[in-house]
Amino acid sequence: MSSDLQNGQFIRLSETERPEITICVDGVAVRALSGDTVLTALLLAGIRLRDFEFGPGWRAGFCLMGACQDCWVLQENGGTIRACTSYVAEGMRLFTGGDAE
Repeated sequence: MSSDLQNGQFIRLSETERPEITICVDGVAVRALSGDTVLTALLLAGIRLRDFEFGPGWRAGFCLMGACQDCWVLQENGGTIRACTSYVAEGMRLFTGGDAE
């Protein structure tokens, strides 16, 4: 899995008192806070969302409001969700489509 759990793309500056929950992304436990979007949890953890289709590099969401279609992730049950408009839930299991380590 492509992540750098020490160096996320986002840094949480406020609302740190919300309850902590754990989701599973590409087989790795990721801590999030209740009320976070999936995209927030992924970017805080340093997880890349998906590979870029047209060359080297990766994608991590673009518009942050559900319009650009750049943040789709797979659910364990086979469905897909937009990471930027979907909220985390305890035990959620997601797959980014990135390479697993």
